[in-house]
Amino acid sequence: MDKKTLLTQTEIFVKSVLKGDSSGHDWWHIHRVRTMSLMIANCEKADLFLVELAALLHDIDDWKLAGENTEEQKTKTWLRKCGVEDQIIERISMIIEGVSFKGAGVNTSTNDLECKVLQDADRLDAIGAIGIARTFAYGGSRGRGIYDPEIKPEFHTDFQNYKKSNAPTINHFYEKLLLLKDLMQTITGKRIAEQRHDFMLRFLNQFFSEWNGVSF
Repeated sequence: MDKKTLLTQTEIFVKSVLKGDSSGHDWWHIHRVRTMSLMIANCEKADLFLVELAALLHDIDDWKLAGENTEEQKTKTWLRKCGVEDQIIERISMIIEGVSFKGAGVNTSTNDLECKVLQDADRLDAIGAIGIARTFAYGGSRGRGIYDPEIKPEFHTDFQNYKKSNAPTINHFYEKLLLLKDLMQTITGKRIAEQRHDFMLRFLNQFFSEWNGVSF
């Protein structure tokens, strides 16, 4: 299967897997991450094919969607079905493995250029206006409250504790989202993250003003 056909068929496959998702990890998240990944990849001189294929597949085995079921490996099964050579399958798997945020105290930096590109693109979609919308969508899908001043944000030092967290959605800003600007690994990602980070700060200022009954 040639590269163009593989990408087209993979898009169809991913749409079918994520159909009906309401947690902020739907097809349109994939679409935005793919678009952003390709833009960053062009600027950073990364491999466009590897970045695009990994971007399309980066969420279908994610623990937030698949839970603790790590045996299925939809990504590898799909690529093998498409006749992709083992070397490329392992490369794509490695790129995807390095993308996820795993807790404030967990180092997820990488020296792999394609992984840097996809990681930044995925994290950019977690901040700014869309990031805010996705955060509340995810919180609602998991039955989390909006905010509880008695529950303080945590600095998760390992992936297991991060996964187990069921804190209110506002805490997620402090446990992850506001940290992402300084974790960007590409020049392009750093530049874009600045404005989106500032937007989140303005949102939080407004949120707490309203929460505390402050009028303007």
